[in-house]
Amino acid sequence: MKNNEDILFLKALGQKIKKIRTEKGYTQAQLSADLGMEISQISRIERGVVNTSVLNLKKIASLLNVSIKDLFGSL
Repeated sequence: MKNNEDILFLKALGQKIKKIRTEKGYTQAQLSADLGMEISQISRIERGVVNTSVLNLKKIASLLNVSIKDLFGSL
């Protein structure tokens, strides 16, 4: 079970990904199609429900044309 600090971190990361995605003009559907992921998985990542893999974060960052460092921003 995740502790509160982990839950807050995952939620903040998800919010950051969502913010970048929307700024870049992507919908969840477009992102999921381009990444080959289920849209529900994108939704769970953005809501901080799942602890996604580093490789998924690398793919998301690459597609959104940002560095992985940008995804973590000021978390």
